[in-house]
Amino acid sequence: MLPISTLCAPVSDAPDLFQNENEALEKARAIHAAADADADDYRQSLAELIGHYERLMRETRRLIGRSDRAEREMQALAQQLAHRATHDALTGVFNRSAVIERTTKVLRHDSAVMIILDIDEFKRVNDDFGHPAGDAVIMGIVECLRRIVGERGFIGRVGGEEFTVLLPAHEPAEALRQAEKMREAIGRHVFASPVDRRVTASFGVSANPPGTDFDTAYGFADAALYRAKRGGRNRVEFANP
Repeated sequence: MLPISTLCAPVSDAPDLFQNENEALEKARAIHAAADADADDYRQSLAELIGHYERLMRETRRLIGRSDRAEREMQALAQQLAHRATHDALTGVFNRSAVIERTTKVLRHDSAVMIILDIDEFKRVNDDFGHPAGDAVIMGIVECLRRIVGERGFIGRVGGEEFTVLLPAHEPAEALRQAEKMREAIGRHVFASPVDRRVTASFGVSANPPGTDFDTAYGFADAALYRAKRGGRNRVEFANP
């Protein structure tokens, strides 16, 4: 066991990172204070100070550059995390929580039309061709929706094969035309091998005045979607509360 005096000994100071610079500075101060210092002493001291100053400037620039890179990387990481928290990992469209948040925000002050669509008989696609093929079908559906929705609204994936489209400040008639375009685009879309069949989707649409909550808007559209499914699939139904 170490003696108590050793255990209680004070921790030595950390090494001085600027020892060489401090020594050069003290030497310059001594020369400046010496009455008999000549020009050569001053030049030598000044040269040493210049060399140390340039080294410190180089190190400072390097550290600033490293700090800037670290800050940019942190900002990029924060953006990635924020994106992952609000977007579906497979398709890149909004996830369910983001759909609820954005819909609530829009309907607080504006009217909006909600469209819910569900891929018809999607389980058969997974059963016949496997889940990778099912994922490819989902990606194809999103591609069709993006072409039609554009910047007029936003798309969300709220379930395995169920999606929402919110169209703020849209008249019901125009929204129904948009839903029909989506339905037709999906029906015409050629999906990659091994999917060798036509894929369709059913749609439910609800028109919602300002102040409508998400559950109400979703509930009406979901009821219309249910009627579309019972009515033979591959169709658009409008909810008229």
